Amino acid sequence: MPKAAKRTMTKEHKDALARGRQEAASVRAYLSAMGVEKRRGRKVSPATMKTRISELKTRIASESNPERRLTLIQSRHDLEDRLAASSEQADLPALEKAFVSALKSYSERRGIGYAAWRELGVSAPLLKKAGVPRTRRASDAS
Repeated sequence: MPKAAKRTMTKEHKDALARGRQEAASVRAYLSAMGVEKRRGRKVSPATMKTRISELKTRIASESNPERRLTLIQSRHDLEDRLAASSEQADLPALEKAFVSALKSYSERRGIGYAAWRELGVSAPLLKKAGVPRTRRASDAS
């Protein structure tokens, strides 16, 4: 039985893989910073979180049931952690710049259309800036 030929990737193939990983990382970082999560499509503003924290503090102070009080305290801690994480976000302009430069190629390679990005919450001006064409979906054409 002949030995299998050793296959090596070309430099171009390795470069393409590295570019794909970098584009995916840029898209993921920007969407994460903008608050687009897998299970939630809406970002909660820092002002809203501060209001909720204040409301929780009031409810904690007046709660007589220890178990409910514990749950409220944990909810407050969770919100405080989210608020701290949102204020420590990376440089948004830099993330947006990387996102814009990666978006068109990433979209073409992954088959992601304009409407999907818009539904996720990416703004139309940002998609235009990235060069992602506005397309008509088949269901919209009828």
